[in-house]
Amino acid sequence: MPLLLLQVSAGQAQPTLLRLQRSKTAAEIDATGGMRGQGGNIYSLGSNPSEMGTSSYPNSASCLLVYNDGRYVLEKREEKAVGQPKVKTADGTLGADDLQQLKSILDSEEIKKITGLKAPEPPAGAQALREAETMEVQINREAGMQHFLTIKERFKTQATGTSAIATAPSTGMDTYLDNATPYRKALNPLVKWFEGVEKKSKSSLRESKPQYCTAMLL
Repeated sequence: MPLLLLQVSAGQAQPTLLRLQRSKTAAEIDATGGMRGQGGNIYSLGSNPSEMGTSSYPNSASCLLVYNDGRYVLEKREEKAVGQPKVKTADGTLGADDLQQLKSILDSEEIKKITGLKAPEPPAGAQALREAETMEVQINREAGMQHFLTIKERFKTQATGTSAIATAPSTGMDTYLDNATPYRKALNPLVKWFEGVEKKSKSSLRESKPQYCTAMLL
């Protein structure tokens, strides 16, 4: 199935081949009342960090737009305090081999099967969300746009036999969840390709205003 062009509203509306964003956070988000469900914006739970039930607030995002002719834009966002993001951008043109490799990865039958991923449910006795990593992918195909969001989460959970979740001692062992476990092998080539572009673009990054990366959704 051939890949088509995709109009992306983020930044400049131009025909693109792929939009991919990977986001990470390492906060202590209170899972007893401060958690939001799927679609909740962890960047918008409150203007004061204490209102979010967090003890730390480092988060980052890398988003890549690849246009059909091989041109690309990479934006990296680091935010260690609410409302104070540092953004850098790099752009360039993929070589013919890199572009063909990407198209081959996106045309993989295993990649085409990924759809309808549901956000993980917090485990029983969850006290806090310690870490989260998401990867949002948009590909336009002949049959329509393919869009999916993978989510990995690490939860702190209460000890067995305690009732007050918020104040109960931790089990000492965290619970890990992943809504894309069956597809990780299929996604590895795309992740490695993306990381390769990040590495090649590192020396070209320059300070800029945020245009492409969006808020992390859980």
